[in-house]
Amino acid sequence: MSEALILAFLFFMGCIVGWGIEVIFRRFKKENVSRKWVNPGFLVGPYLPLYGFGLCGLYLLASLENTSLIEEVTAGSKIVLFLIMAIVMTLFEYIAGLIFIKGMHVQLWDYSKEKFNIQGIICLKFSIFWAILGAIYYFLIHPHILNALQWLSHNLQFSFFIGAFFGVFMVDVVYSLNIVTKVRAFAKEKQILVKYEELRAQIRENAEQQREKLHWFLRFKSGTPLKEHLLKYAELNASDIKDFVRNNSVK
Repeated sequence: MSEALILAFLFFMGCIVGWGIEVIFRRFKKENVSRKWVNPGFLVGPYLPLYGFGLCGLYLLASLENTSLIEEVTAGSKIVLFLIMAIVMTLFEYIAGLIFIKGMHVQLWDYSKEKFNIQGIICLKFSIFWAILGAIYYFLIHPHILNALQWLSHNLQFSFFIGAFFGVFMVDVVYSLNIVTKVRAFAKEKQILVKYEELRAQIRENAEQQREKLHWFLRFKSGTPLKEHLLKYAELNASDIKDFVRNNSVK
C-alpha cells in the first residue's frame, strides 16, 4: 500500500475524530455558559485539518521506533518522543494560526488570556495537552491505527470513500475560503483583526434575537448580510481590536 494512501487515510481519520474532540471540548468550556454545541473551525463540514495533519505527524513520529534512528526503546526515549510530538503539534498550531492572522486578518482561536502564550496563538497549557495527547496516541491509539492500516490494505475498495471525502473537503475549502476572503477584505479595509469565534457567536446571537433559523453548519448564512454583521462586530469590539492590532502589528 502506498505511503500517499496511508497518509490520506490518516488525514481523513484525524480530521473527523479531531472535529468530534473539539465539539465536545467547546461544549463544556467554562466560557460556554449556556452549554451550546459549537461547530469548530473555519470549514463548514465535520472535519478539522489541523488534527488531520496532526495525526499524520504523530503516526510518522511513532513509526520512528521501527527505524534505525532509534536503536533501543527506553523510558527516556519515549519521553523525548512525547516532547517532540508536543513540539510538532504546537508548531502545526502556530503556523496555521499565523497564516490566518497575517494572511487573512482572521484569528481562529485566542489564547491571549492563557499564561505563557505567544501572540495568542499557542500557549504552554495546550502544548502540555499535545504532549498528553501524544502519549495517549502512542499507548492507546497507534496499535489500532496499525490494525486499521492492515485492514485497509486488504480492503482497498474503502479508498473510494477516502476519495469522496477529499472531494467534499475541497468543495468545502473553496466555499469557506470565499467567506474568509470577504472577511479579510473588510478587515483589511478597516485595519482590524476579526476573531472568528466571536463573529460567529455574534451572528448566532443576532439570529436568536430576530428568531431566524440559523443552520448549524452554514453558520454565516442568515437573513442579515455578512457586511452588516462585520460592521456590528467592529463597532462592538473596537477597543479590543485596537489593542490587538497595536500589540501584534497586523497590517
